[in-house]
Amino acid sequence: MTDNPVKVYFLGSGAISIPVLDGLLRSEEVKVVGVGSQCKIQKDASKPIRTMTTPLIKHCDEIGLEVDKLATVNNEAYHQRFKDSGAEILVVASFGQILKPALLALPQFGCLNVHASLLPKYRGAAPVIAAVLNGDAVTGVTFMEMEAGLDTGGSYEMLELEIEKGETAADLEMRLGELAGQNIGRVIWDIARNNKKPTPQPSEGVSYVGKVKKEDGIVNWDCNAERIVNMISAYAAWPSVCARIPARNGKTKVIKITKAKCIELNCKGSKPGDILAFGKDGILVACRGSALRIEELTPTGGKGHMTASDYLRGSPIPPDCPRMCDFASGD
Repeated sequence: MTDNPVKVYFLGSGAISIPVLDGLLRSEEVKVVGVGSQCKIQKDASKPIRTMTTPLIKHCDEIGLEVDKLATVNNEAYHQRFKDSGAEILVVASFGQILKPALLALPQFGCLNVHASLLPKYRGAAPVIAAVLNGDAVTGVTFMEMEAGLDTGGSYEMLELEIEKGETAADLEMRLGELAGQNIGRVIWDIARNNKKPTPQPSEGVSYVGKVKKEDGIVNWDCNAERIVNMISAYAAWPSVCARIPARNGKTKVIKITKAKCIELNCKGSKPGDILAFGKDGILVACRGSALRIEELTPTGGKGHMTASDYLRGSPIPPDCPRMCDFASGD
């Protein structure tokens, strides 16, 4: 056991915060003196008001660790809670609330954020999804000093990680969390006991990514098929990738595309959205400069994936409907 471990209060909510917390709990360089997670209240006029839990709260319940459920950390009640804990540093990973200057100023060694990108690339809410969506080969974790700006603080350390082909954003997020968890104790020790200082972020290469919206998963056939394949990996957990497909009697059905492949094909004479072929290999759809072969999907109301060929046996595409449908059209 390291003499004089650094006292840490941890704030997290999302899935990536779980391996980060586990890394803190394993580390001999730190002592966790408090854990907090966002407490969301779902209000719906048609339903009773209920508190929504977070992945971190569920994890803490499973391992028997007390967790503070926080509607906000930007009030005197939480500020006093932090002071009473005796924490020397505040560590944040996927917490979901903006920390205001009054809180940022409290810890002796500041506030450390675990950000899942190589800053200044992909500042903002969804860096892991952005890396998968854009087909990046490498991403990583930045241990950064928190300040009033959005992910603008200096970097204490950055760790790179290769993105595996076909890897979903959810799987990549957990691998990034494990990488952070393996190193966070050492980083905190260097900050608090070895006086490590952050390096300002470069002004070049800055980009921002906002929160993902449900409509982001709607397919636009007028883009490259590789982009749609990336969408499937990026949005696998939510919101998924949706398209409308022709059905009998002039109707359409919504499908979620769960597996597809980019096919290098000269689609000259075809328009994006044209169905080029369908059968045992799947559904081949023209895109810009290439084609997408839909291999697995989930039909409307379905609970599990099925092959496109199995879907076609129950819901054949009418031969006089050669195009995937505009998503704005109804069933």
